Amino acid sequence: MQLIDITPPVRAGMAVFPGDAPCRTAQTFAIGPQCPVNVAEISLSTHCGAHADAPLHYDPHGKSIDQLDLDDFLGPARLIDARGTDRLCRPEDIAGQLENTPPRVLLRLSERIDPMVWPTGFRTLAPETMGLLAETGVRLVGIDVPSVDPETSKDLPSHMVARDRDMRILENLALYCAEPGDYELIALPMKLEGLDAAPVRAVLRKT
Repeated sequence: MQLIDITPPVRAGMAVFPGDAPCRTAQTFAIGPQCPVNVAEISLSTHCGAHADAPLHYDPHGKSIDQLDLDDFLGPARLIDARGTDRLCRPEDIAGQLENTPPRVLLRLSERIDPMVWPTGFRTLAPETMGLLAETGVRLVGIDVPSVDPETSKDLPSHMVARDRDMRILENLALYCAEPGDYELIALPMKLEGLDAAPVRAVLRKT
């Protein structure tokens, strides 16, 4: 079956949350007369590019990324086009598309985002929308913007719904690469011990 890659490229200098660690790369070894291999090094935030949040990101007592059950990140998923002009995606924007929904929902909130430019004012999720998804039985919510909450939020209400309902969050997906519909999602986070998030290589497979 065809795989649809919904992972944006990770490259040096890509946009990150203001104040977060930038993505940097360097060459450690290069093929030449005295060296048979290329070896590079990379330094980046756990929230750079497509990534999974762990509860530890927004709950000081929450689980770290290596403690999460991988089953949540693998299985049936629905991609919904939830673009709009309002800064918040509200329950009524997606309520009609949740019948028989699988336990993983991906919400396309934006047009194609340039990974090198920070998308100031990006559309996010109203906490009531996260609540609706939880009530529908959704265990994982994926989006194509840097956060389920506005970049200026200090209380992170949508993250708090995820905390209270034990939901998983994927952010910064390249959802413009796929049409709305039902798929199998594969988005396994790196096993980074004790950390608050991890990069994923996210793909969809048509069911």
